[in-house]
Amino acid sequence: QVQLVESGGGSVQAGGSLRLSCAASGPRFSSYAMGWFRQAPGKEREFVAAISWSDANTYYADSVKGRFTISRDNAKNTVYLQMNSLKPEDTAVYYCAAGPYDIGYKPREYEYWGQGTQVTVSS
Repeated sequence: QVQLVESGGGSVQAGGSLRLSCAASGPRFSSYAMGWFRQAPGKEREFVAAISWSDANTYYADSVKGRFTISRDNAKNTVYLQMNSLKPEDTAVYYCAAGPYDIGYKPREYEYWGQGTQVTVSS
């Protein structure tokens, strides 16, 4: 029922910035917690950031704290991930996800997933 489409990925040099967007279909976007995950080749999908549906609190993986910012615009059914001070280790496919919980840190806690957008950071 819910479809998510990521955009904004690309290639950037270390220290640069990118802003990812995730457009969601459906009128109940505000009822879902939204998260960002990433997956590099040969690695498991890992949590990056999440924003709650109840109070818009935000949570981040330790590896991105102070550099990434997640936000949402319920009127536009869109969630964003602002990524600053990018590092080569940030290179991955980034996925947005929607889940029924107030907040989620595990992939299994999210029900809907986007197709992913590639982020490549060069040194």
